[in-house]
Amino acid sequence: MELTPRLRPGFRFQWEPVQNAHVLLYPEGMVKLNDSASAILSEIDGKRTVADIVRRLEQRFPDAGALDNDVCEFLEDARQQHWIMMV
Repeated sequence: MELTPRLRPGFRFQWEPVQNAHVLLYPEGMVKLNDSASAILSEIDGKRTVADIVRRLEQRFPDAGALDNDVCEFLEDARQQHWIMMV
């Protein structure tokens, strides 16, 4: 079965004009995200599987080559940071 990432309850991904960057907001604070993290988190909707997310990112960024390892590494880091859960 393919896993589907979701933001944890209380976390919100959004553009923050003051930071001029995407951020992840949560009750205890905020994380300013780099472009790669923003691209990956922008694809998380609670319905797309990891494979769907990789496929969509490879379509958006064709010059980047295969992205499955990078995406999986980021998602695992995000899971360990308790930003997301995998269902």
